[in-house]
Amino acid sequence: MNDAPPSSLAPLKGPVFRMLWLAWLAANVTMWMNDVAAAWLMTTLTDSAVLVALVQAASTLPVFVLGLPSGALADIVDRRRYFAVTQLWVACVALLLCLASLAGVLSAPLLLALTFANGIGLAMRWPVFAAIVPELVPRHELPAALALNGVAMNMSRVIGPVLAGALLAGAGSAAVFALNAVLAIVAFVLILRWKSQRKVSALPGERFLGAMRVGLQHVLQSPRMRVVLIRIFVFFLQSTSLTALLPLLARKLHGGVGGAGTFTLLLASMGSGAIAAALYLPRLRQNIGRDQFVRAGTLVHAAAAMTVAFAPTLWLAVPAMVVAGMAWISTANSLTLAAQMALPNWVRARGMSIYQMALMGGSAAGAALWGQVATWTSVPTSVLAAAIAGPLVLLLTRRLSVDGGEDEDLSPARPGGTPPTPLVEPLPDEGPVMVTLEYLIDPSRADDFIAVMEQTRRARLRQGALSWGLFRDPAVPGRYLEYFLDENWVEHLRRQERFTAADVGLREKRLAFHLGAEPPKVQRYVGESIE
Repeated sequence: MNDAPPSSLAPLKGPVFRMLWLAWLAANVTMWMNDVAAAWLMTTLTDSAVLVALVQAASTLPVFVLGLPSGALADIVDRRRYFAVTQLWVACVALLLCLASLAGVLSAPLLLALTFANGIGLAMRWPVFAAIVPELVPRHELPAALALNGVAMNMSRVIGPVLAGALLAGAGSAAVFALNAVLAIVAFVLILRWKSQRKVSALPGERFLGAMRVGLQHVLQSPRMRVVLIRIFVFFLQSTSLTALLPLLARKLHGGVGGAGTFTLLLASMGSGAIAAALYLPRLRQNIGRDQFVRAGTLVHAAAAMTVAFAPTLWLAVPAMVVAGMAWISTANSLTLAAQMALPNWVRARGMSIYQMALMGGSAAGAALWGQVATWTSVPTSVLAAAIAGPLVLLLTRRLSVDGGEDEDLSPARPGGTPPTPLVEPLPDEGPVMVTLEYLIDPSRADDFIAVMEQTRRARLRQGALSWGLFRDPAVPGRYLEYFLDENWVEHLRRQERFTAADVGLREKRLAFHLGAEPPKVQRYVGESIE
């Protein structure tokens, strides 16, 4: 048996993944070009460190505010069309920025507003792409595919700033925004060429608000996802100080190639380091766990950020930015992989949107926080404070693990048992629906049974149940009654489509405790409205 990891480039052999990867690359190039142009343009409009840092906050805040709604939409509508629409939005915003720049009417507030609008496009497209990727590659190639997404992100971190810097120096900001619009249209065309196959269900589609509730509930009931969210928020809260304040650090560096050129070179150096590290990640994962990547990445990024903040010349800052990029991709990719492995496909876009909210929330909060600290003290002092804060929080939360043992098998599976066949079929919106299961176990094994039922509680709630409970019969030792509530009849039926292989394995654990030849008795009750 060959245990060697797949090649870092193996997913690109698939034509569909390759095409959508190119679309993702183009989309991220537009993002970085816009961020670089907006950040540099802001330094020409104001000397305020807070306003300069708020450019990044304006770009990332929409992801925090709109992440869950966009993830819900990506799970309940056609993902191909939704992904394409996001690129049209970005193209329209880029066109507005171009026209405003040509007319000379761009002010600091207007620039922040349009940057926020561009961030809405990012908020819309990231969850849907995150949900699409696991459908395009085999499970064993998923780490390599996610690493390639990191490569695309960081190639764009190189290509975008270089293009933006050249256009800023030679043609002005309007040219940057015009090229953004063109690249967004290219990505739109590539996405439309993908002939996706939607999963057909006999049940009506999920409702928007209900889909958001279920997505949030699923994540909150997943111990792995809760730890991942804490880790990604803290890491970006710390690490964003370097990128948010980089335009001001670039202005003060000696030995540079000019203000905008120095800023571009530093960003490109960080992207180059990230690309180099991403290509080796599948090989490194054989011997290094996700927790080790997170710890080492946080410490190395903090050290690199301090070096850049106090570097006397560009020639010391550039290699430090390369190291920062390597640490950044190693940490972020490890946490992204942990999140993907913790989510089944039916809720993947919602789960990854919440992950994205934590990531961008940390980034937006960090940009605003460290920008304010820079105003009170100085830019290098602010970066130093952020670099110290990250490892300190890591130390305080050292017990939290994103590994958590082997990844569960979340592939779809039949739940087993007898499907509901009522004599009179309830209407889809009738409810709530209460399900009860009666177990009879050996009283001496009660503690072990309770432990399995705690896992069952989390599993039922992750599938969308409104509430769950377990009752013991004091008159009959070993007799237990489990109940859970579904929102309505259609949500009860939808549970059958949400079962995974891990859920089936948990069901077998429960049945192993049950005494008797017959399985636990199941009863279903539909709520009756009484006025």
